[in-house]
Parts: sequence; structure tokens; C-alpha cells
Amino acid sequence: MDNSKTRTTALITPVEQEDQDQAKALAGEGRTAKAIRRLRKNSGLALHTAPLALDLLTQGHPLPTTYRQALEALRQLDAPLLTEMTDLLHSGDRDSAIKLLRERTDIDLAGGYHLVTELSTQLGTP
Repeated sequence: MDNSKTRTTALITPVEQEDQDQAKALAGEGRTAKAIRRLRKNSGLALHTAPLALDLLTQGHPLPTTYRQALEALRQLDAPLLTEMTDLLHSGDRDSAIKLLRERTDIDLAGGYHLVTELSTQLGTP
């Protein structure tokens, strides 16, 4: 299930550094299920996204630890989506920006809200 939507979601969902480190160690011991649970514990990673996030992590792709980093990752992965979200925020339509993000990725509602809030903060929009 390594489609681009799931991959983007895995790369824009913040996971605490300690959880990333522990998941990598568990995966190195062959304890994949426990590593996936560790990644999901304090993050918004869905059950179908977490295994890909673990694969990316063990291949040397760092996951974001903050929504600021997640926004930078999104900027690199899908600049057109970010442009559309920016346009919606400039027009005062935060809800549509969240909806658009969630339609184009598998990010959960809370993650979408926080990512759009970070973008809004950076743009200086209310």
C-alpha cells in the first residue's frame, strides 16, 4: 500500500523523536508490530499509514516532530496543494483548507487542523 497519498501522509504526520527512536530500535530487533504501535501511540498515524511510516523511518527518511516540520515536508512533497490551501486561507476559508488537505492525504482531522493552523500562523491570516 505504498501509494503517494499514504506516503505523503506518513511524511507529514508529526511523531515525537523519542517514539521514532524507539520504533527504529524495535524494528531493528524484528519487533515490527510493537514498533508500529509505538509510532501510533502519540501521533495521528492511522493503522494503514504507520507501517509505511516505519518503512520510511528505517530507510533513513526522518519523520517530522512538529507541525512546522510537517508543513515544510508538505511544501517539498506537494507544493500545488500548499498553494491551494494558502489561497483558501487568504479568502478566510480555513475549513475548506482542512477539507482539501484531508481529501488529498489520509491525515486525520486533528492533524489536518493543526497543519492548517501552522500554515495560517506562518501566513499571518486569522
